[in-house]
Amino acid sequence: MTTLYLIRHAEAEGNLYRRIHGQYDSLITDNGYRQIAALEKRFADVPIDVVYSSDLFRTMTTARSITVPKHLPLNTRADLRELSMGTWEDRSFAGVDRSDREMMRLFSASSPAFRAPGGESLQEVRTRGAKAILDIAAHHPDQTVAVFAHGTLIRNTLAELTGIPPEDIGKMGHSDNTAVACLEVEDGQARVVYMNDNSHLPPELSTLAQQHWWNKADKERDVNLWFTAPENRQDWAFYQSCREEAWRNLYGQLDRYDGKGFLEEAQRVAKKHPKSLSIAMDRKEPVGLLQLDPERSSREKKGYISFLYLVPALRRKHCGVQLIGKAVSIYRPLGRESLELVCSESNGPALAFYEKYGFRPTGSTPGAYGTLYTMEKYIGYRQPEALS
Repeated sequence: MTTLYLIRHAEAEGNLYRRIHGQYDSLITDNGYRQIAALEKRFADVPIDVVYSSDLFRTMTTARSITVPKHLPLNTRADLRELSMGTWEDRSFAGVDRSDREMMRLFSASSPAFRAPGGESLQEVRTRGAKAILDIAAHHPDQTVAVFAHGTLIRNTLAELTGIPPEDIGKMGHSDNTAVACLEVEDGQARVVYMNDNSHLPPELSTLAQQHWWNKADKERDVNLWFTAPENRQDWAFYQSCREEAWRNLYGQLDRYDGKGFLEEAQRVAKKHPKSLSIAMDRKEPVGLLQLDPERSSREKKGYISFLYLVPALRRKHCGVQLIGKAVSIYRPLGRESLELVCSESNGPALAFYEKYGFRPTGSTPGAYGTLYTMEKYIGYRQPEALS
């Protein structure tokens, strides 16, 4: 008999930024690395003979929770990858729900009829995942194996192995990031000992504990943003109002505020780089702005953020980070290895927000009302020292 632990990857960018990352190669978040540390403690005294993972960064990195302390090699398999989401990859959930609502409804319902354009069906991922798990078990009789994979693949694989039909998959619940399932596999038959076990995570590290979409009994909704470019005078008026509110809120006055200059610069850059200015939308309401300057710091492979804004009503509601996710989505394909921005020493809430999501001070310059800190966030694929 093979004992097999099937483990979901740690919190990754898609989980935090609310973007669709099937086979998009996303990174682990800062909280995800804390989850990995907790997972390492969980398996510290559990004998493991061999470790597998999909060949994506987020699973390979999570697998280091076992391979590094136990000095085991990592075996990667492409058939352990997440469900391919085709043309939906790296789009926001809210944006896809707006443009393809019926297909998104089918995905949320785990319907056999679901297939993202250019992607896989849920039946295909069920078949692929189950075949991979049984093949791994067949190659390791009487051993204990750890397999690191992805949420949708794990859920559908367990359903396939245990004979749960597609229409009943909703009864299985959802696995948290780094949640563990334990299987006993013998003669091509699998028995689930337990699943969706995140007991090694305290509530402050749990991804699901910070979200509401998965809990039908929870009446609070997650705010998922979608993005659009400014198209008319109303959109530019919204831009001006956001700029003015941010300045007044920070400095308490407008004596040095150059609204005309801000507007002209934004329009100049947007004309040359159409993706440089995004209006963040919650349903039908504009609620934020992301302004980029693709030319500034480009030689240093940095993606500069000129202005990041969220309306006061949505601050401290875990959705401002989606603006950072949009910046990553734009800059990473351009070869940028870090995000860069400037923040006033007077803006304590913004400094705390940026530091929470991985920005670190790299320098300072005098500003109109005090010191301005330059901050950077690495968005490349380097392994952290703690896991090297």
